[in-house]
Amino acid sequence: MPTPMRTLFALMLTACLSLSPVLADDARARLDHFFQEMTSFEAVFEQMVINERDEVLQHAQGKVYLKRPGQFRWDYQTPYNQQIVADGQYLWTYDEDLAQATVQEMGAVLGRTPIMLLSEPRALEEDFEVASEGNHQGLSWLSLTPHSGDTDFQRILIGLDERTVRMMVLYDQFGQQTRIRFEDMRLNPRIPDARFRFEPPAGVDVMRN
Repeated sequence: MPTPMRTLFALMLTACLSLSPVLADDARARLDHFFQEMTSFEAVFEQMVINERDEVLQHAQGKVYLKRPGQFRWDYQTPYNQQIVADGQYLWTYDEDLAQATVQEMGAVLGRTPIMLLSEPRALEEDFEVASEGNHQGLSWLSLTPHSGDTDFQRILIGLDERTVRMMVLYDQFGQQTRIRFEDMRLNPRIPDARFRFEPPAGVDVMRN
């Protein structure tokens, strides 16, 4: 089964942060530049959920798209087909194997989760303690720790190379890690709004919350 929905939205803050090569090596400066310059992105992702014993509980792959303001889409392709689509007002989750879709108002579901910070930018320090974690495995790392204890995650690590974010790690309240690695990133591509609209296929059960 996929990562719980609220945890997934927390991951999206750091999804596919593509950065300019002319920036200085400082990871925070490059992250700030991303927030200033990004209007859209797309990338291929690989996601693993790992328990406290370093055992892999989930392994998934797919593609992610985001477009300001408030639009995003996660297409899971393996090991199951699932879509999570937001059009700026409503959030759809569609499980192809179960032939079920759920629709909710975005504001009621997301609140001040990191995906909303990405879609409606404001200073990171209002919601997180931001710190440098140095260099490891060829990447420069930043740590984001939420000020509020009412979250599904304790900390997010962002790993950047010279040009892009290559990896992020989310630590949840149960000692598990969700690791996401990004490839084939594109910053500010032209993505049609139709990409973020979802129409339930015929015969699909739709649950409205």
